[in-house]
Amino acid sequence: MREQPEQQAPPVQRLRIRYAKRGRLRFTSHRDFSRAFERAVFRARVPMAYSSGFNPHPRISYAGAAPTGSASEAEYLEIALAEIVDPAAMHELLAEALPDGLDILEVVVSPGGSLADNLQASHWQIDLALDAQVAVDAVAQFLAAEEVSVERMTKKGLRTFDCRGAVRSMSASATERGVRIDVVLVHGVPSVRPDDVLTGLAQVAGLDLASGGTLLTRAAQGVLLDDGAIGDPLA
Repeated sequence: MREQPEQQAPPVQRLRIRYAKRGRLRFTSHRDFSRAFERAVFRARVPMAYSSGFNPHPRISYAGAAPTGSASEAEYLEIALAEIVDPAAMHELLAEALPDGLDILEVVVSPGGSLADNLQASHWQIDLALDAQVAVDAVAQFLAAEEVSVERMTKKGLRTFDCRGAVRSMSASATERGVRIDVVLVHGVPSVRPDDVLTGLAQVAGLDLASGGTLLTRAAQGVLLDDGAIGDPLA
């Protein structure tokens, strides 16, 4: 009879962490980041709590990861610890252990409950090499549509879904290199990504967005407030 695995002690503290993906490291996949973070935790000698079972692993919960290739100032995770630590000291240790471009921005003690429940919407910035007035007109056409169907390849094959319903607000403004489109997306099933919105925008306005650089940046992620703004999920 196989011997039962040792049961690990329950965590004594949980910390919630906000981090950024910047520069070239925006191309880091979620799997690549999780490996890099586990290595950072090991190098920093963080007193992690571990799962029970035959293959214990550090208790790290990821929530609402941005698509590969997009930058972000608002990525979140939670770690469970076997000892009580100072969040400020943990911030410094993890910042030193991670490469530049994967940057720790905030570390707070978890108040309990589900972190994912606090990530209801995201504010995305889409930077395009496009005439500002053309973008303003395209945004107006998109917002006037009741539904905008787009296709995306998923793990279950090609899927068609409405990307308009997830858009809470959208606006366009001129920048030095073209235009920035600010959009607030409500999280749901299926998950609508900023590139889906970009596809829908090109579709309704007849735009060719294949040429020129496009940068997608998540500026905020959190609780969707009544006025359409994004509240701090760590507050």
